[in-house]
Amino acid sequence: MPLDVVLLARLQFALTVMFHYLFPPLTIGLGVLMVAMEWRFLRTRDPLYESMARFWTKIFAVNFALGVASGIVMEFQFGTNWATYSRYVGDVFGSALAAEGIFAFFLESGFLAVVVFGWDRVSPRMHFFATVMVALGSMFSAIWIVVANSWQQTPAGFHIVGEGLDARAEITDFWAMVFNPSSMHRLTHVLIGAFILGAFFVMSVSAYYLLRGRHEEFARRSFRFALVLGLLASLAAPISGHFQADTVARTQPAKLAAFEGHFASGPADLYLFGLPDVDEKRVKVGLAIPGGLSLLVHGRFDAPVPGLDAFPREDWPPVGLSFQTYHLMVALGLFFLAATGYAAWRLWRGTLWRARWLLWTFVFAVGGAFAANQLGWVAAEVGRQPWVVYGLLRTSDGISKAVQASQVATSIVMFLVIYALLFAVWVYVLNDKIQHGPELAAPRGAAATPRGLLEAAGSLAAHGEASLTATERRS
Repeated sequence: MPLDVVLLARLQFALTVMFHYLFPPLTIGLGVLMVAMEWRFLRTRDPLYESMARFWTKIFAVNFALGVASGIVMEFQFGTNWATYSRYVGDVFGSALAAEGIFAFFLESGFLAVVVFGWDRVSPRMHFFATVMVALGSMFSAIWIVVANSWQQTPAGFHIVGEGLDARAEITDFWAMVFNPSSMHRLTHVLIGAFILGAFFVMSVSAYYLLRGRHEEFARRSFRFALVLGLLASLAAPISGHFQADTVARTQPAKLAAFEGHFASGPADLYLFGLPDVDEKRVKVGLAIPGGLSLLVHGRFDAPVPGLDAFPREDWPPVGLSFQTYHLMVALGLFFLAATGYAAWRLWRGTLWRARWLLWTFVFAVGGAFAANQLGWVAAEVGRQPWVVYGLLRTSDGISKAVQASQVATSIVMFLVIYALLFAVWVYVLNDKIQHGPELAAPRGAAATPRGLLEAAGSLAAHGEASLTATERRS
């Protein structure tokens, strides 16, 4: 059977994007927590807060480096595998990528040097300012990437010039392109997902320290910071998701129908799980809320919702993959809400640190946070098929005319080997830094006054006493 160059090119881009997307949401989430921890240090001059900021900055820097290295590769594929697509959307997509480089990458990378190497070279306030700029830079990067991708989902602010292979989109209204119908809702949901990942990563490492009896005061404070962010983001996720689903219902009704396995137009059920069967045009082994989707979209249980039968068969997205990735993402979101809500209740009751089973849950729950971010993008991109620019350019028409299937297959194998090595390096370096643990920072700023000296010494003594107690307990 001959190799399908379009399928291989899509698989290669999915591989590179999904590997790259391990890192940006983690840096966004960590950036917010770094700002909060360093702000707390400026307010209290407690060196333990500075130690927290220093430690998580090291983790941030590792992920930033891998994110840059893996992100550059994706851009080359626009020219090698997707030349027709690049010619068609170059003026639109290129402007957003240029804005990302100018307003986000240089801001983030420039101030990152101060954040990583400037602890003892600049004032605490200047260092805090640099940390804020790095956090904002990571978010600005997400803004422009999501704007570019959202334009592919809901094109706006453009017109088409030329015909046939020479046709291309030109921007007529830059701000209409930026604020296209789906960009802001999608951006909000992406940032919320990043906050959840950053929070669950910090809670995972902190819970591990607590279970091992190491760096306990550091871990408790880090966990509290992350729990607040994780709970707020988990509460916001279903609200953001609802508004985004409303946008999908208006602008991409075939995608929504695939998400819910809604084959026949009319009142639509809301499935909790199931197995959609395209041949029989129904969902098997499913549990659904009758009329639930109609209620969410139109506010009435009996309101009709367009089904897949309203669209030509060749315009259907892959129903099974769209359905399952979407529902897994939603299920993980509900788990995050339940876990953070219960942990917050246990913290308020003063029993969180004794619940070892709950701490173990958070150690492994970070895997779910990584998965939820990946699943959300898979659902969004697969649900857009067969369009690479919705309603305008089919994915099969965006492929490079000169690229051969054997070339793409060979490069996929090479990418798999290289990315496996990069992933191993990432895991090794992260594990090394986590196993080494934080180093208690020497008092800064607070030593200017006798009171500051006493407060810093008290904090150091408390941290040392906690570590000694943990050591004695292990002995």
